[in-house]
Amino acid sequence: MQKSTRIVICAALGATALAALPSLAQRAPTSGPVARYDMRAGTLSGFGAMGGGMGMMFGGGGNKVQHELYLRLGSSRGPDKGGPKADHFMPPSAKLGKSVALVTPTLEKQPMDEFPGERPRGRLLIFWGCGEHAPKGQPVVIDFAKIAAGQMPAGIWSSTVIRDWGPSQTNSKTFGRWPAEDGKYAKADTSLPGPHRVAGNYSPEMSFTLAKDFMAPLRTRNAEQASGAALLSWGAVAEATGYLATLFGGRMSPDGKMGDMVMWTSSAGRQFGGGLGDWLSPGQVATLVKERTVMPPATTSCLVPAEVRKAAPDFRMGTLTAFGPQEDFSFPPRPADPKAAWNLEWTARIRHRSTTTWMDMPGMGDMGGMSGMSERDDDDARAQPQQNCKPKGGLGGLVRGVLKPGC
Repeated sequence: MQKSTRIVICAALGATALAALPSLAQRAPTSGPVARYDMRAGTLSGFGAMGGGMGMMFGGGGNKVQHELYLRLGSSRGPDKGGPKADHFMPPSAKLGKSVALVTPTLEKQPMDEFPGERPRGRLLIFWGCGEHAPKGQPVVIDFAKIAAGQMPAGIWSSTVIRDWGPSQTNSKTFGRWPAEDGKYAKADTSLPGPHRVAGNYSPEMSFTLAKDFMAPLRTRNAEQASGAALLSWGAVAEATGYLATLFGGRMSPDGKMGDMVMWTSSAGRQFGGGLGDWLSPGQVATLVKERTVMPPATTSCLVPAEVRKAAPDFRMGTLTAFGPQEDFSFPPRPADPKAAWNLEWTARIRHRSTTTWMDMPGMGDMGGMSGMSERDDDDARAQPQQNCKPKGGLGGLVRGVLKPGC
């Protein structure tokens, strides 16, 4: 690579990093920040907030709305003495005690790196876009056997939206995160506005006041149309910057094992995974709305094409995400004198989103309390107990293998 090319690439990377910090974009800091803090606050409703799986992690059960909160601290310093230690002190309304400890984890092999048990069979059918029918050229068909053998086709996951979890063990000299091993998690009545303080032995002390709380829960309705499509509709959520819907489904093979799997997204283009499953900043979402990857904040409905539902007759699970606001803090403030040195000690940000999950299957009933079922099934669901819709066979291995984190 020529020297001039390397200079251009480095300059572009530097500009990108500054753009990710809106409060700092007008002027580059002279040095720092020494420490970076990342908070992600989510609201869970529908099937995803129920007990079991992720719902149990957050104390879920029944029809409750749940909150999720992730904290990450990264510093360019090592601990002053002893092992790394840091705590986040929250207002009483958080109901998490005096503080929560940010634990420095040991490096471990990431779970789900390999296919457990039986390798998946069948195909992956990919659809995208809202509408009565899937456009010509869909679905894109991918052979699972090739994926299981390590031949991941290019273009499955979004490469234009990069996952951004802020501080990590790989980009920090010392790193801490929560939830940890203290058994604490955000509660349904956890509230965030008020003074917050982060203090430890490997980073400058941070103090900031949050003005925004968890977003309101999403409430959806899924109504089957005469064409076989389904009209997904929802109530607008305050401060939403845009919406993204996805669906995951499948068809069982005659032997009761997993056959074809189906993935669909509301994006007008073929955009899946990557950073789209993350907490996105308002600036990122605004760009994605212009590109028609994310639905505008005024949108309250989307048609899931008939071909998507027909290709996945045995089970269908959908997710709707409302991306939300962001608050940014830094210390010390940017000097008024443009010639003065600006040595940043720390930056902090908090991003918000609200997510709901629904089951689009006969006999499932209103599993989550917030997200609706097909209107066709309302009367039948009231007349009979809820059924266990978990398919037999290789679904677990398939989901873990194909949708493993970091793809």
